[in-house]
Amino acid sequence: MSNSYLVVQLQFFPNLFNRRTDRSRLRKSKRMGSNSMEGLPRTAVHFLLLIFCIASKCLAASGLNSTQMVTLKVDASPKLARKIPDIFLGVFFEEMGNGGAGGIWAELVSNRGFEAGGPNTPSNIDPWLIVGDDSSIFVETDRSSCFSRNIVALRMEVLCNDCPAGGVGIYNPGFWGMNIEDGKAYNLVMYVKSPKNTCLTVSLTSSDGLQNLASVNIIVAGKSKWIKVEKKLVAKGTNRTSRLQITSKKKGVVWFDQVSLMPADTYKGHGFRNGLVSMLLDLKPRFLRFPGGCFVEGGWLRNAFRWRQSIGPWEERPGHFGDCWQYWTDDGLGYFEFLQLSEDIGAAPIWVFNTGISYNDEVNTAIIAPFVKEILDSLEFARGSVNSTWGSVRAKMGHPKPFPVKYVAIGNEDCERKFYKDAKTLFSMKNTFDKSPRSGPKAFVSEYAVWKTDAGRGTLLASLAEAAFLTGLEKNSDAVEMACHAPLFVNDDIEKKWNPDVIVFNTWQHYGTPSYWMQKIFRESSGATVHPTTISSGGGGSANSLAASAITWKDSENNSFLRVKIVNFESDAARVTISTTGLESSIDVLRSTATVLTSTNVMDENSFSNPNKVVPVKSQLFEAGAQMQVTLAPHSFTSFDLALAPSKFATLADV
Repeated sequence: MSNSYLVVQLQFFPNLFNRRTDRSRLRKSKRMGSNSMEGLPRTAVHFLLLIFCIASKCLAASGLNSTQMVTLKVDASPKLARKIPDIFLGVFFEEMGNGGAGGIWAELVSNRGFEAGGPNTPSNIDPWLIVGDDSSIFVETDRSSCFSRNIVALRMEVLCNDCPAGGVGIYNPGFWGMNIEDGKAYNLVMYVKSPKNTCLTVSLTSSDGLQNLASVNIIVAGKSKWIKVEKKLVAKGTNRTSRLQITSKKKGVVWFDQVSLMPADTYKGHGFRNGLVSMLLDLKPRFLRFPGGCFVEGGWLRNAFRWRQSIGPWEERPGHFGDCWQYWTDDGLGYFEFLQLSEDIGAAPIWVFNTGISYNDEVNTAIIAPFVKEILDSLEFARGSVNSTWGSVRAKMGHPKPFPVKYVAIGNEDCERKFYKDAKTLFSMKNTFDKSPRSGPKAFVSEYAVWKTDAGRGTLLASLAEAAFLTGLEKNSDAVEMACHAPLFVNDDIEKKWNPDVIVFNTWQHYGTPSYWMQKIFRESSGATVHPTTISSGGGGSANSLAASAITWKDSENNSFLRVKIVNFESDAARVTISTTGLESSIDVLRSTATVLTSTNVMDENSFSNPNKVVPVKSQLFEAGAQMQVTLAPHSFTSFDLALAPSKFATLADV
C-alpha cells in the first residue's frame, strides 16, 4: 500500500528520475485488523434514524440540552464558489487479498499453467489434486511446455488397467471453490498432448465429485505435438464450491498446460466479474489507479510487477509470485486488462510504475536506464500509434485505438507521508491541507483509510473518520487534485493480511463495508462546485466533533442540488442550525432529501449474514430553507440534498 503522491502529467516525464536514492527503504509490515461483529436487522437502523426537526417545540421534545447548539454557515454565493476537479475522486486497485486473481478477474482456475511451484521441476502443483490414488495415477511437473516464457507443464500417467467407473485424473478447486450456476456457459481452453490416442472427460462437479454439473468428452490424437482444446460447458445445476476435473479410464500418459475456465458472461466480454464491476460503477470513479502499491515494487525487485510480461496472449504470460502478499498470480489481469477496465468503467487510467526500488533492494541510479526505457515503452504501448513498436502489440490484442493515459504515479510510498491512521487521528486530519500552497503541483492523496483496532473489518467508526477527512479534501480541492481510498477488494476466504477493505466478496457474493457506502455519498463531488462552510458553537455547543462541506451538483436530468454533508463524530446527538446565504434559487422542499449513515453501535460492521446492517437511509425533508434546524444522530454521517427550484416555479417555501 502507499500513502500519497504528487501527480505528474506526462509532459513533465523527462524529469521524473531527478530523485534521491540515499534514503532508507525499510518499511513496516502490514497488520491485521479485528474480526467482524454480529449483524442486526436493517429495521434497527430505521428505528434509530432521528427525525429532522424544524420547529423549536420538536427540538425541545427530543430531550436534548438546549445549550448544545451548533451553527453551520454555508456561503453559496457564486463569487466564493469554486469548481472541484473533474478527476477528484477515484478508486485504487492493488493485487492484494486476491482482489484480482480469484476476484474481479473472472478466471476460475487457480495456477492454470502449473507455474506457481517455480521453474525447477518436479514442483508443487497446489491447488491441483488427484482423482484416484497413488496406485492408479501419478502426476508431476516437467519442462516440456510449448510456451517459452512459461515452460512448466504437468505430466499425468494413468497406471490402472481396470480404472474406476468415473476414471482417474486431476481436479482444480479454483479459488476456494468455483461458482457454477445453472444454465450458464463456461469456456474451457487447455493445451494437451499424448503419444497415444486417448479419451479425456472434462467435468464441472461438486467439491466431492459426486454431483456432475456439466461434462464433455475430448479425444486426444496420439501425436507428439501440443494441441489447443476449446470447449463450452453449460451447467445443469448450481454449486457455489464446484471444481473442474479432468479424468481418463485408459492407461497411458498425457501432458497438460494452460488450463483455463472462464464464465461466458463477463463484463462487456472482457473477463471481469459482473457483480464486482457493478460495485465500482456505483461509486462513479473518475480515475482508476493500478496495479499497486506494494504489488508494483515487490518485497524484492525480482518479484515486482513487470508490465511486459503481463501483455500478449494469456497462455504465454509467465506470471509471478507477489511476495508482498504471498501468493501467485498468472497475470491474466495484466497491464492491458487494467487499461481496458479503466475504459469500461469510464475512469481515467493512472499507471503506477516501478522506479527500480523494492522494499528490500534498489538499483543504482547509474544503471537505471533500463527502467526508464521500460516506462517509456509502457506509455508507447498505451498511447502509441498502431505503427509504433509497442502500439502495434496493443493493436494485435484487439485495441487499435490508444488508451488515454494522461497521468502516471512514480513508485510507491516514496514521499513517506502517512495517511493510514486510527479513526480519531484521521478525523483530526480533516484540516491537513488548509494551509497548503495553492500554486505549483497539486497533491494526490492516493491512499487513505482508518485501520488497526477501531477499523475492525470495516466499522461505522472508520467510515465516519474517513468521511470527515474527505470533507477536508473537498474544501481544499484547489490544493488536492485527486484522492482514493484503499484497499479496494478482499476475498473473504483468505487469511486477511490487511483490514479493513472497501468491498468484501467470496465466490458468488459481495457486500460493501460502511466505508464503501460513505464513498458513495461523495460520488457526485467530482466536477461539482464547492462552497465555503464554517462551524461555530454557542452556549456550550461543541463544534470540534463535527466536520462539514457543501457542494452544488446536477443529476442526470440536469436538476440542481445543494448538498450539505455533516459528520457527527460524538456519541451524543447534535443540534445544528444550517444557515445558507447567497443562493440564487429557492429550495424545492418536495424534492429535498436527507441521507443518514449510522447504526446502533459505532463498531457495527456489515457481513454476508447482514450485508445491509450499516447502509445509508434516505428520507424526504418535510421542511427546508435558507435556515433550518436539524438533529444529527450520534456517530452519524448525514447528507442533505436541497433541491434548487427554477425561479419561474413557485415552491412550498414561497406559499
